[in-house]
Amino acid sequence: MSTVGAEKGVTTGRARRCGWFYAALLRRSAHINGLSGLCITKLDVLDGLPELKICTGYELDGAQLDVLPLGADDIARCRPIYETLPGWSESTAGITNGEALPVNARQYLSRIEQASGVPIHMISTGPERVHTIVLRHPFQTA
Repeated sequence: MSTVGAEKGVTTGRARRCGWFYAALLRRSAHINGLSGLCITKLDVLDGLPELKICTGYELDGAQLDVLPLGADDIARCRPIYETLPGWSESTAGITNGEALPVNARQYLSRIEQASGVPIHMISTGPERVHTIVLRHPFQTA
């Protein structure tokens, strides 16, 4: 994913670490920061992956948690719990209409909303500004 998404440090040029979506971590962040919506970027980088994973919780000392604990010591002992979803082979590059996304991409995005508790407002499907799907305008109240 880091190669396809051109994930390199601007200053160092070092490859960035890429991983699965951590909805359980986002749930904690949303609570602390009062998030009202998400912008999912680089959806097109996931095209062609046979499966995708979402971290929906953590195991800590045999107990299952649905949010990341607060203490650093507890966090260090956590093991992520992943949910696996099917990927898609169709291209999402440049799509500007949410209904035109592949079914599995729409299901993946829906699961992100459900698992994180935060609605998706925007999705980018490529590097250009026009490669954006606006589901809810981020500066207008519902």
